[in-house]
Amino acid sequence: MSDREATASTGSGARSPGFGTLAVHAGAAPEPVTGAIMVPVFLTSTYVQEAPARHKGYEYSRSGNPTRTALEKAIARLEAPEDDAPTGLCFSSGLGATDTVMKLLSRGDHVVAGNDLYGGTYRLFTTVYERFGLEFTFVDTADAAAVEAAFRPETRLLWIESPSNPLLRIADLSRLAALARARSALSVVDGTFATPCLQRPFDHGIDVVLHSTTKYLGGHSDVVGGAVVVRDRELGERLRFLQNAAGAVPGPLDCFLVHRGIKTLHLRVERHCANATRVAAWLAGDRRVARVHYPGLPEHPGHEVAKRQMRGGFGGMVSFEIAGAGVEEAKRFCSATRVFSLAESLGGVESLIEHPPSMTHASIPPEVRRRSGLADGLIRLSVGIEDPDDLIADLDASFKAM
Repeated sequence: MSDREATASTGSGARSPGFGTLAVHAGAAPEPVTGAIMVPVFLTSTYVQEAPARHKGYEYSRSGNPTRTALEKAIARLEAPEDDAPTGLCFSSGLGATDTVMKLLSRGDHVVAGNDLYGGTYRLFTTVYERFGLEFTFVDTADAAAVEAAFRPETRLLWIESPSNPLLRIADLSRLAALARARSALSVVDGTFATPCLQRPFDHGIDVVLHSTTKYLGGHSDVVGGAVVVRDRELGERLRFLQNAAGAVPGPLDCFLVHRGIKTLHLRVERHCANATRVAAWLAGDRRVARVHYPGLPEHPGHEVAKRQMRGGFGGMVSFEIAGAGVEEAKRFCSATRVFSLAESLGGVESLIEHPPSMTHASIPPEVRRRSGLADGLIRLSVGIEDPDDLIADLDASFKAM
């Protein structure tokens, strides 16, 4: 933690800083030349060296950039505030982060992954890495027994989303981390939906935490990025080597935008959660809705686990199915909203609506989607920070327009 973080958060150093203090100060220190309170955007590709191989910590911006370093330290601190030196690594996209983690594996290795996960992750696993000799088994990670049964002697990685995308399933992270550890497999959690504001997988024994920083961490729909955090120093060095060797790194302006977004993360997530709770409860009480997926609802099958391992709320994502609706009805509904914008992505201040089977999860074959519980008429909401009454009125008007 920087001097500024310690001073602002602890005073005497007797207590750990709260999340809001970390969000504002982690990874940031006044720029030493001018005293600028914001980390500058270092728009440079290379750095002058004092002598061959003797430099001031930076030599080439694929390998490192001061703006990126500040963001990497900030995200690492948010995920592991009690650790002395967690390793944070930033990437040009969430899939770039995923791809780098997968490069830890070798031909013949086996991966157990959730059967309800981001379509881009599924596409990367099945159309890219299966060709390179990796094998995958997709199961419901909310069912720990099914996960345990899927392990093989050659299983090297357990890939978890919790809450999952798009069905908001909740995995018992402590139990799954223990299963993986007992079998010498790495456990990975994509924490994009929860953010470190609501859930810290390391507290439950998880080995690797991944984020699409495009989403809540950036928070303003103006940047694409990804991040990985690990606590094990050796694993961190392996990933840092792969980050540099493969080169899927973000530019400094992208890093600046994500770091700026993190400073209000706790405030935004609080409003996202409050609005999503209102919207989910309204949908659950409407006869036009067949099913609502939101872990904050008491009837959600993962509600009790979510209460135990999440803090401060259940997130800003809600999915639902309209009674009797199929693909075309769901598409018409998504096209009729006016406050909710029809668009892919999530986690920005504005509310978004989408139809996963034809948009974010279209790369998953229909029969695979249906088998995992993703209905043809499923609608996914990224609930923003607008007035919740306006959001509910917009959804109500879309029902009436069908």
